[in-house]
Amino acid sequence: MGTPSKHIIIVAGEASGDMRAAGLAIALKKLDPTLRLSGIGGSYMRAAGVECFTDITELAVIGITEVIKNLSRIKKVFDQTLKQIDETHPDCVILVDYPGFNLRLAKEIKKRGIKIIYYISPQVWAWREKRVLKIKKLVDRMIVLFPFEQNIYNKYGMKVDYVGHPLVDEIIVDKKQTEILKSLGLSASRTTIGLMPGSRVKEIERHLPCMLEAAQILYKNNKDRQFILLKASSIPLKLIEDLMSFPRTRESILKNFPIKIYDGSTYDGINAMDTAMVASGTATLETALLKKPMVVIYKTSWLTYAIAKAVIKIPCIGLVNIVAGKKIVEELIQNDANAIKIANAIETALHNQQIINELAAVKTSLAASGASVRAAQVVLSVMANP
Repeated sequence: MGTPSKHIIIVAGEASGDMRAAGLAIALKKLDPTLRLSGIGGSYMRAAGVECFTDITELAVIGITEVIKNLSRIKKVFDQTLKQIDETHPDCVILVDYPGFNLRLAKEIKKRGIKIIYYISPQVWAWREKRVLKIKKLVDRMIVLFPFEQNIYNKYGMKVDYVGHPLVDEIIVDKKQTEILKSLGLSASRTTIGLMPGSRVKEIERHLPCMLEAAQILYKNNKDRQFILLKASSIPLKLIEDLMSFPRTRESILKNFPIKIYDGSTYDGINAMDTAMVASGTATLETALLKKPMVVIYKTSWLTYAIAKAVIKIPCIGLVNIVAGKKIVEELIQNDANAIKIANAIETALHNQQIINELAAVKTSLAASGASVRAAQVVLSVMANP
């Protein structure tokens, strides 16, 4: 009889984690085709060959109030995941970002004596750095995407590997800007402004109305502009259409307003824009790597905002600014994320060569290609050691 194949469970809780986990899964399979991969994921992980026993939509909630409202659903997924671990006895569990869920899960997995690898660090650099001490007790190896994260874990004596960011490899543009615009019935000669409201339902509900209002102001200022609304694969089209029919915006949106919904390749969509309004998150780094000037916005519940404001110790929240080590694009948070301020910030960002140069420097600062392969090699080396 041959040696039984190794089994890895991968747990991702949101769209960006699904993408990163998929890249890791593909790299793992290339290095060891016999591996069995299962876990919590979405369309990207399933396409990468991961047997998903739960979909990430079950966990796609943000903020304190949303988590409280969905506690029973989250607990059901938590218990189901532990049941899968108990039934399949995996050789390793890889936890991808999503710390509120995954660190609690790590505590239970640790009791079972199973190796735990954490891929994509909780934001210890933003608040409660000393959480590293707790993470160190629960996690066998941390794999990070940014060099400044490695320095923090090293400081506390935790085993950590810096592999670079997978986006360097993942961002591939298949179609030219003119091709995408033509497919949407938009003009290649007009200035194209993007709306990127997020990948979660609550983000769309909070961000899209003010983005649409800002777009109307920008169009009123200059009729030689058009707009692309980038729809995440995790968002139902009906939600977007319903919000675009909101009474305050119905007249402008549905009558002679040049805006199109794009639900194709994310990177082709971003590349078709000249500038964009972007919800804070991984999307800001994706937009930066395509060297598109942007304005970062974010709205959340007031309770979540109050708590975050009290504990977060860094001056910027946009990932693009954090990686740059300074504010290179405007950030508009909570009350500041209103239509007038967004429109004004977009006017400043449009065709701004200084911002474009700063974004190019961000891309240069990230590690070379091959991050997912390097991460997979770390995983296999951890599994190989007693």
